[in-house]
Amino acid sequence: MSDETFDLVVVGGGPGGYTAAIRAAQLGMKTACVEKRGTLGGVCLNVGCIPSKALLQSSELFEEAQHSFEGRGISVGSLKLDLKKMMGQKDTTVEGLTQGIEFLFKKNKVTYIKGTATLEGGGRIEVTGDESKTLKAKNILIATGSEVTPLPNVEIDEKQIVSSTGALELPKVPKKLVVIGAGVIGLELGTVWRRLGAEVTVVEFLDRILPGTDNEVAKNTQRILKKQGINFMLGKKVTGAKKTKTSVTLTMEPAKGGDEETLKADVVLVAIGRRPYTSGLGLDDLGVEMDRAGRIVVDSNFKSSVDGIYAVGDVIDGPMLAHKAEDEGVVCVEKLAGQKPHIDYNLIPGVIYTWPEVATVGKTEEQLKEDGVEYNVGKVPFMANSRARANGFTDGFVKILADKKTDKILGVHIIGPDAGTIIHECVLAMEFGASSEDIARTCHAHPTLNEAVKEAALAVAGRTINS
Repeated sequence: MSDETFDLVVVGGGPGGYTAAIRAAQLGMKTACVEKRGTLGGVCLNVGCIPSKALLQSSELFEEAQHSFEGRGISVGSLKLDLKKMMGQKDTTVEGLTQGIEFLFKKNKVTYIKGTATLEGGGRIEVTGDESKTLKAKNILIATGSEVTPLPNVEIDEKQIVSSTGALELPKVPKKLVVIGAGVIGLELGTVWRRLGAEVTVVEFLDRILPGTDNEVAKNTQRILKKQGINFMLGKKVTGAKKTKTSVTLTMEPAKGGDEETLKADVVLVAIGRRPYTSGLGLDDLGVEMDRAGRIVVDSNFKSSVDGIYAVGDVIDGPMLAHKAEDEGVVCVEKLAGQKPHIDYNLIPGVIYTWPEVATVGKTEEQLKEDGVEYNVGKVPFMANSRARANGFTDGFVKILADKKTDKILGVHIIGPDAGTIIHECVLAMEFGASSEDIARTCHAHPTLNEAVKEAALAVAGRTINS
């Protein structure tokens, strides 16, 4: 059988891959997308962003009904958790969205191929699966995403010792859950199961949670989550795990050295990070350059060291975020089409979907100090925001960092209700090089949570009105 020829073959159907495939087809390229999972959307849609947010929302409503409704004059009687139905709602959401991407492929005339791809050189791709075939491509885009980083001596079985994937499928609420890793994934999933009734302890190697975030935000997040019932053991190195039929006992020692201690749990979640997924693609045989972290090295056009092979998303340098991968996929294929798009890596927002949410964009105070940049700070608590007070969610603050000389906004850090939505006003402002005064002089509707952004911008110049 002769090779099937395409202008672009995208390997991986996650956020970076499927978005790139659709955009390439819109630009007139004959495009195929190869995905071995059997469903599109990658880790994000199938076992990451989407199912975790479904459970976060459901568990948040469950907790509100338990603890907040009565104070608002709403009596609901005895509450009962139907975990099976909650999981079913999550699965229905995922299924609908994955099928939606298949529809978009058909709409945009992208060829969807289910199978495992191996690059053979010269633009040839061998696909093995239910129907094995050989593809020929002018250009190949690697967007295979990432996988869970394993922890030595702690073997994941997805039953008692789980990854984020297993934590989304637990058949019952554990009495005691230990989360190894105080990053985004660990805190989000720990929050889900804490709300549903588990006693949650987070163990972290570092002496702080949420590495990389603004230190003040991290400290306040830990304080709030501790008040909600999550226990933290910081500066601890997990060295092993011993399982029985009903429990797991972890062995730990202080990260800086000291006596060994143990911690017992029904379920342990390993959430120490993710690593690029590139195994089995044949990249080593083709001489594709990789860095020490196993990421594909690319130039500003996302081109690897081998002509005709490009890469985006979790397999290259940068934060492992779905929206970062999406933008990279679009920018990559638009450049292939001769356009001149751009992506500013300093303006990629990050959101942590605990409650309250945490959202950040740009530089942290620590980074500005390290770079020797003089800056002003404008900070306003949500306690001073009318809508937050009316809604009953007043924890947190908005903090704006602006250049001391030019007033240009350098970073925004929010911990509070709907922070992930509020941050986008700031991202857009920063994309256009706005000053804090630009936000301060922009009329904000009342009463809204976004008024806290305006108030923080006013605070940069020391002229707040409502705080």
